[in-house]
Amino acid sequence: MQPIGFKSHDHGTCIAHNVTSVQKQCAERGLQLTPVRQRVLEILLAKHQAMGAYDILAVLKADGFSAQPPVAYRALDFLVSNGFAHKIERLNAFVACSHPSSEHVPAFLICRVCENVAEGIANLSEDTVAASARDAGFIIERAVVEAEGVCPNCDGAQP
Repeated sequence: MQPIGFKSHDHGTCIAHNVTSVQKQCAERGLQLTPVRQRVLEILLAKHQAMGAYDILAVLKADGFSAQPPVAYRALDFLVSNGFAHKIERLNAFVACSHPSSEHVPAFLICRVCENVAEGIANLSEDTVAASARDAGFIIERAVVEAEGVCPNCDGAQP
């Protein structure tokens, strides 16, 4: 199955489904999805590319929200800490979670040509990192897999 981000899909439905899922989870978990937090989520969902905090802040400012960096960082912290968004360490940027209603280890596929990011799901119970951790007596609490390459849309466009 090709991860969303590299394939055509109904992007409006994708955004609406994700926002609805996050709203529902916030209600169930007693979390407050403020207008700024929801707008940051929507901004991240608008593209399948990682966005830096200052890029998000520029959109918030254009939308009439406060242009102070803590506004964006607090919203991103809320989204990331609750599993609604992820930080792409390699890019120092953020993406909306493609699977916000499931507990998972994200595997990010980052196209170096178009910069689109697709989120897959890694299976740490079956890979060598998990085996190495078990052998060392190490308990993995958080893992993120990031891979850089060329997506199917850009593969034929290479010079």
